[in-house]
Amino acid sequence: MRKQLFHALLFGWITVLGLILISSVIIAFLLKVTSLDENLLSWIALVIGILSLFIGGLITGLKGKAKGWIVGAITGIGFTIFTFLVQYLGYHQGFSMEQSLHHIGFIFAAVIGGVIGVNIIGDTSE
Repeated sequence: MRKQLFHALLFGWITVLGLILISSVIIAFLLKVTSLDENLLSWIALVIGILSLFIGGLITGLKGKAKGWIVGAITGIGFTIFTFLVQYLGYHQGFSMEQSLHHIGFIFAAVIGGVIGVNIIGDTSE
């Protein structure tokens, strides 16, 4: 069971990082060819982050098949720790209050995704 949960978490984290990377490339391209303002860009980044963490939690729940809120929370917390480490070690900055609130939302989205992922297929033992 532990091995299955670890693989589920790994799939979830890879999905989240892949979605964030792909969306970052798309946003960078849009910034280059359009005149997006900074305020709109921050909202777009927030929505993409929430959707990415929701999808990552969903995949983690689907693969884990149990304890959806726990694996979803671990998916979100793992992403938050990764982001914090990159920001702190790479840029010597901690989270601002706004970033902390965003990451609480990201963790919540991953938890909801994990719960839905576990319950989306239903019990096949009956």
